[in-house]
Amino acid sequence: MKKVIVCISTMVVLAACARKQTEHETDNFTVHGDTVIVPESSNLKGRLKVSVIQSEPYRLQMLTAGTVKAIPTQFAEIAPPFSGRVTQSYMKLGMIVSAGTPLFEISSPDFMTAQKIFFQQKSQMQLAEKTLKRQQDLIDHGVGTQKDLEEAQTAYEVARREYENAVVGIKIFKADPDNLALGQPLVVRSPIAGEILDNKIVVGKFINDNSSSVAIVAELSKVWVAGQIKEKDIRYIHALDECNIEVAALPEKHIKGKVFHVSELVDEDTRSVQVLIECDNKDHTLKPGMYVTANFINAPAAAIVIPAKAVLQGDDQSYVFREVQPGKYVRSKITSSESTADKIIVKSGLKDGDRVVTEGEFYLSAAK
Repeated sequence: MKKVIVCISTMVVLAACARKQTEHETDNFTVHGDTVIVPESSNLKGRLKVSVIQSEPYRLQMLTAGTVKAIPTQFAEIAPPFSGRVTQSYMKLGMIVSAGTPLFEISSPDFMTAQKIFFQQKSQMQLAEKTLKRQQDLIDHGVGTQKDLEEAQTAYEVARREYENAVVGIKIFKADPDNLALGQPLVVRSPIAGEILDNKIVVGKFINDNSSSVAIVAELSKVWVAGQIKEKDIRYIHALDECNIEVAALPEKHIKGKVFHVSELVDEDTRSVQVLIECDNKDHTLKPGMYVTANFINAPAAAIVIPAKAVLQGDDQSYVFREVQPGKYVRSKITSSESTADKIIVKSGLKDGDRVVTEGEFYLSAAK
């Protein structure tokens, strides 16, 4: 009987010690659902850092690969207007030209035929004009007939229209009808101001009117960078947004640009939208066809930004711990829009003035 009493007494003492040890461990914190209460005496208290959340200006940044392109209105591929033989060239690679600068001369039977038609129609119009004036003079002196005058007027109108059509035929070749001589070669001129980037002209060579361009003129002090933005992100891109252009071959070079145009079409294969960025290029750093990286920088807007380390990931959603009272922390779900290496933009779940655990939050998570 004594042995039984001794055993029971020993068990009671051990149970009391175990209960006392358990109470001591749980004294570090208390858990009620999503709420963790950490008393002032808890050793966790010194491991937690709480920060007050405030909205701050934030610039959204997105990176995409881009291709440098010449601006279409500042780029011209010069093709021969008709088949013919090159009789003279004025071009040199790198030469700066103005709109109307002579590039080369080409002689062709087609242009010769257009010249002949022009001079014939001009001569017929001048003759019809003289006949009309003579008939008008006879009428004025009372010796002419109205019938002859009307016939002369009709003949002049027909000749004038034929001459105007011949003038159009000459202007198609960018030639000046007022300075035209029968048999002269056609002078092909630059349609824009710029620099000669390509020159395939060989004096004496016969070229076809269906051949590819024989010269390229471009003005590259400004260029476009064509980038692709995913459909889901296009709402962040607007005209005149700032961009930084980076060139892999020149890592120290940073070029500024602005969004010029956002396409209205979505590429069905890539689900992306083309964005054109206009860049100053006075030093010709950017060359058409070059690959670059475009960093889109959105206009600053107020946003709730918290340190990335403050956010924990649950089974289905991200969350943080808010301090609602001293020592009382509530697990709060959040949704985020964008993130960087060390910051996260919060779309919902937090507001200005909230106190969020930004260090030691994993201790509270373990308490769950």
